[in-house]
Amino acid sequence: MANSPLEAIRSNIDKAAGIADRKPSEIALIAVSKTRGSEEIRPLLESGHRLFGENRVQEAMEKWPALKADFPDIELHMIGQLQSNKAAEAVALFDYIHSLDRPSLIKELAKEMKRQERQIPCFLQVNIGEEPQKGGCDIEAVPELLAQATSAGIEIVGLMAVPPDHENPVPYFALLAKLAREAGLVGLSMGMSGDFEQAVKLGSTHVRVGTALFGPRPTAAG
Repeated sequence: MANSPLEAIRSNIDKAAGIADRKPSEIALIAVSKTRGSEEIRPLLESGHRLFGENRVQEAMEKWPALKADFPDIELHMIGQLQSNKAAEAVALFDYIHSLDRPSLIKELAKEMKRQERQIPCFLQVNIGEEPQKGGCDIEAVPELLAQATSAGIEIVGLMAVPPDHENPVPYFALLAKLAREAGLVGLSMGMSGDFEQAVKLGSTHVRVGTALFGPRPTAAG
């Protein structure tokens, strides 16, 4: 897909990584395919891309089993807020969960991972801007949640956050990176279509890019 959005984004990731003296191979590009149908997803799969992110379990269940049958090496990331009553479906379908943010979800995910004999690496989601309408744990709760998850047998690979809209994301990315260092975590799931270069420069290991890859959504913005 020469000169495609995918190649352009990868090139920008490479440049940002170079500025930060990082290896581009350290940064995973997650194609956010929420609200996108299989016909939009398949061209990326056929180009060789394999990392995708979804916000809703039900929507993911409707399209990804068939795609996974055709492309078994797909790596599917749950990046939206996860209800505890969807833990069984999430553990069955996803390869990573980025939105672990409360004790009740730790309990349900741990139970399902044990029952299904499937370990799913998770990111703790932090409400980095202290916004009541967003998911994520309080900043002060990170050490306790990390301890609870570890005690429950869940592997925590990093922190995830979504900075406040219409604000400079850089201070929030820097704060999340600081929190991760303090917790001894390497993974940082941060950066979206409008700010992934800044996130890469500040240590992001997983950027979540939707509209820059697929174009504007016909209904919801994002």
